[in-house]
Amino acid sequence: MSEVNSSERVGGWTRFVTARPRLALLAALVITALAVFAGSGVADRMGSGGWEAPDAESTWTTRVLEREFPASQPNLLLLVDSGDVPVDDPAVAAEAVRLTERLAAEPGITGVGSYWRTKSPALRSSDGREAIVAARIAGDEKGAGEILDRIAPDYQGVHGPVEVSVGGPVAVRHEMQSIIQEDLLRAELIALPVTLVLLVMVFGSAVAALLPLGVGIVAILGTNAVLRGITEFTDVSVFAQNLTTALGLGLAIDYALFIVRRFREELSAGADPRTAIGTTLRTAGRTVLFSALTVAVSLAAMMVFPQYFLRSFAYAGIAVVLLAAAAALILLPAALMLLGPRVNALDLRRLPRRRRATPAAGPDASPDAPEDSGRGWARLSVLVMRRAPVFAVVTTVGLVLLGLPFLGVKFGTADDRQLPATAESRIVQEHIREGFPGSPGGGLEVLAEGAASSGRYADFKERIEALPGVRQVNGPVTGDGFAYYDVLPEGEPVGQQAQDLVRELRAEPAPFDTSVTGTAAVLVDSKDAIADRLPWAVGIIVVVTLLLVFLLTGSVLIPLQAVVLNALSLTAMFGAVVWVFQDGNLSGILSFTSTGDVETTLPVLMFCVAFGLSMDYGVFLLSRIKEEYDRTGDHEHAVTFGLRRTGGLITAAAVILAVVMVAIGTSRVTNTKMLGLGIALAVLMDAMVVRSLLVPAVMKLMGGVTWWAPAPLRAFHRRFGLSEGESAPTAGQDAEERSGVTGRERDKITAGA
Repeated sequence: MSEVNSSERVGGWTRFVTARPRLALLAALVITALAVFAGSGVADRMGSGGWEAPDAESTWTTRVLEREFPASQPNLLLLVDSGDVPVDDPAVAAEAVRLTERLAAEPGITGVGSYWRTKSPALRSSDGREAIVAARIAGDEKGAGEILDRIAPDYQGVHGPVEVSVGGPVAVRHEMQSIIQEDLLRAELIALPVTLVLLVMVFGSAVAALLPLGVGIVAILGTNAVLRGITEFTDVSVFAQNLTTALGLGLAIDYALFIVRRFREELSAGADPRTAIGTTLRTAGRTVLFSALTVAVSLAAMMVFPQYFLRSFAYAGIAVVLLAAAAALILLPAALMLLGPRVNALDLRRLPRRRRATPAAGPDASPDAPEDSGRGWARLSVLVMRRAPVFAVVTTVGLVLLGLPFLGVKFGTADDRQLPATAESRIVQEHIREGFPGSPGGGLEVLAEGAASSGRYADFKERIEALPGVRQVNGPVTGDGFAYYDVLPEGEPVGQQAQDLVRELRAEPAPFDTSVTGTAAVLVDSKDAIADRLPWAVGIIVVVTLLLVFLLTGSVLIPLQAVVLNALSLTAMFGAVVWVFQDGNLSGILSFTSTGDVETTLPVLMFCVAFGLSMDYGVFLLSRIKEEYDRTGDHEHAVTFGLRRTGGLITAAAVILAVVMVAIGTSRVTNTKMLGLGIALAVLMDAMVVRSLLVPAVMKLMGGVTWWAPAPLRAFHRRFGLSEGESAPTAGQDAEERSGVTGRERDKITAGA
């Protein structure tokens, strides 16, 4: 679009958001109150699974087995502990049988079996002091959780000569969901006051500090209402609420930081509030819009994956990003219009600043005045560009080295060890895993579809037993047109040997149609689904990012640079995921149990979120560099100016977002801990290393060619591109004055380097 049309539209938008500021804020208050009502109870409607691919062979096979052979897919386990007497003691057996019959009579319970009914050695511990009652709770996750809530209190605890604990997959998921909700509340109680303190440190003014926090709260409450609506149509993971809180606070604060900061700059330059808002929306407002689109695209890429765990983060992420941007571009200008110069009220830094004040600056100088801020960042930029090859090589090599542990990543599935060691369902699973022969629940089920003779069933069983990696084959259990075999693999239930066995079983010829499920089969299918869709997700992110950054800068090379440097900024995160969480380093300090692998979907989720956040900071820096380059045509000065104006703000925003993510990372659930701490590390590395050192070094090395684009694309950008600031250079402006680095200071920095 042309500059004239763009300015007219921004001017119209300014009039729209400032015409009735009180009415706009009142409407926002009413809508937020409705969102609180609409979003209440959203966590209770969410699921705690979603790692399996819904269209995979293992998923279909599991559904058939649930329908035809409920006892083959138990999701509720009662661990019966007989104390010092064997489980075969008559008094123990009588009480266990009574519990089994009582459980079988419960509504919603099917496929009940127990050691005392079947005498299966797999259902009795090796020491003979514990045994299992297994059953299946019918229905979806929500319904199963409600049934578990109803019946669990009646079975937990002491019953005559035995003590009963409740476990199984449904109990693990339900307990995980409850813990996540509790941890999220604690994270919010940690993050909000710490964030407010940091904002006061950034702005000085308590009034200015409250504005970003208000935008974040509006975004979070609005997103909860959106997610509540989405749960009416599809499954949503409870983990997505963590992303809602983190991005709602983090991005809303980022956007509000830049808008409030620019507004205060314009006020300090003598503009009236309405003019200051117009300039702010034309500059920082456009950047916020571009940033929101970039982050939303990165999160939307998760929609290509079939697992609802990943898709849930796309739902939550897109909603919270758009709501944060909308609040920053609509509600925030209305509030600023009403406040005007009072945005600087309640300045908590006034006393120390007065003590430092000079006659030239005066005691009332704005903390955001251009001449008083960013000199350190400007000097850093000059130093980095003076030694650009050294900084570029050393920084790049360091980031690559930090990412090397990811080459040894092993993918697995989430299990009970995600929970804290004191969780009852985890204790039950650990007793079963360590004390029972054959690892009950860790086997593979081979479903045979179609009628066959007993001889054919027996022949196929022999062929399964002959496969490498098979410890034992039980069955077949036959039914109406179906039969299934229970296959116990050698080694770990989800180890590489078990995964290889899944592929061997699927490739084994049979006189009937066969399919395979089980924990290892779900993992194989999940890995295949991610590998199949990952190129599409990465392609969407890269292509749209290239397009958006081109529209912002008009350069062909800057978008490529942005994608590559963003990818480098994620290396430390991925290396830490393996070194810390897979290999177990720091597990004692961080209070988690390493399983020796990483849940398959987590790296995909972390990549999409962290890449989007890195682009968020990249857009803010590039927009100011582009603005100054358009004004002066001086490439190096534009880089210095951009880092000077945004370096401190980007760092402050990154620290605030990292605080929120670390608060999320205090969760007792390992996956949430990994997500929070990993993204916090990625954000800090991006802001403090990539944006501060690598970007200015690379832009110095590229020089003026940075802004190159072929003639057709230049024409396209002139017509459709957007950027901060005016397009025409302003004559007579002194570059040294604007950058805050004088020639004498530049010489000193150069000499010191």
